[in-house]
Amino acid sequence: MGVLNVTPDSFSDGGRFLDHASAVARGRAMIAEGACIVDVGGESTRPGAVAVGEDEEMARVIPVIEALATDSAVAAGSVRISVDTRHAAVAVAAVAVGATIVNDVSAGLHEVAADLGVGWVAMHMRGDPRTMQDEPVYDDVVAEVRDFLVERATEAVAAGVPEVWIDPGIGFGKTAAHNLALVRHVDVLVASGWPVAIGVSRKRFLGELTGRSDQGGGEGSDTPTPPDDRAEASVAMAVWGFAYGVRIVRAHDVRATVGAARVAG
Repeated sequence: MGVLNVTPDSFSDGGRFLDHASAVARGRAMIAEGACIVDVGGESTRPGAVAVGEDEEMARVIPVIEALATDSAVAAGSVRISVDTRHAAVAVAAVAVGATIVNDVSAGLHEVAADLGVGWVAMHMRGDPRTMQDEPVYDDVVAEVRDFLVERATEAVAAGVPEVWIDPGIGFGKTAAHNLALVRHVDVLVASGWPVAIGVSRKRFLGELTGRSDQGGGEGSDTPTPPDDRAEASVAMAVWGFAYGVRIVRAHDVRATVGAARVAG
């Protein structure tokens, strides 16, 4: 799942694809690089991000989705478009122009997905982007996230959603230790029987890990590497996920991730 942020403020590539032509070109490039899904989002959900109005979000993503829907691979059904949103109106508008998956960080749009007859990714998040990193605490992060997602997935199928994936929400209301526990025990999520999606690409906890490695683990080694210097760690996490049965991996570095997955497979 290639990440296409049509935003000015996403943590990794905010502003690079805010322009319509740049966004469409990047989406088509990801298809050429081997993405099976292009995930188009118009609202940053990085920690501390300010909410975007539905009209602004739609103005960013709908023309891009509509343009990508004309790509031959999308028209043939070999590549799909997902909309990364937590707003029902945006999901409805996106599906109307070609999206077939709602990637839902709120895990609250299953009835919308059921009404539209499209796939739905339910993600775990504590609070909202403004508050989610305010001292998140869990007794057992793996069990709590799994139980929450299984409950939502079960509700979605009962409502009539035709395809459901569960996403542990790496970096959404979790410390670095929580993130690592979820990745380390992703097999527990897979064992739930629901198809699993994960988004680890370029996340801050990977920057912290690579920062320690680059600086030898000494004083000040917790300084994270910048997002565009986390490709190797992102690819490693993607391959780990695929090896344990993860079905969808969100990636900024599509070509590298697809190549690694093919070699590992």
